[in-house]
Amino acid sequence: MENLEPIDNSQYTQNTTTSKRQLFLYLIPVIGFFPSLWTLYRRQGSREQLVVSRLSITLAFTWLLGYSLLATGAATSEFFTLRMLILNSFLTSGYFLVSVWLIIRVIQGKSHRLSGLSSFAERLLGRYLS
Repeated sequence: MENLEPIDNSQYTQNTTTSKRQLFLYLIPVIGFFPSLWTLYRRQGSREQLVVSRLSITLAFTWLLGYSLLATGAATSEFFTLRMLILNSFLTSGYFLVSVWLIIRVIQGKSHRLSGLSSFAERLLGRYLS
């Protein structure tokens, strides 16, 4: 009979803890954009890290585009200025809340996918950055 050694789970738990920390870092609003972009640029990391990086970049670009369009509209419009600024604050609050919600889901070990945005991020950024 072979001499079977017990499997050391410390390496596995260390890798999952590091992976969760990196996913947490990627999902921090605005700041997480930069490590996400770096991960995709280097094309290194697990499949899960690449998926979360694409989602983080897509969320940041969507927020930045909406923010700049609403700010420009508020600056050029006389009648809709207040409405656009309120919409701008709702958009920013929504971006931060979705990011915090995704961080909580990563910490809990649940899925970190958003129904429409995750597939859009995979199609758009998967083509160019992977």
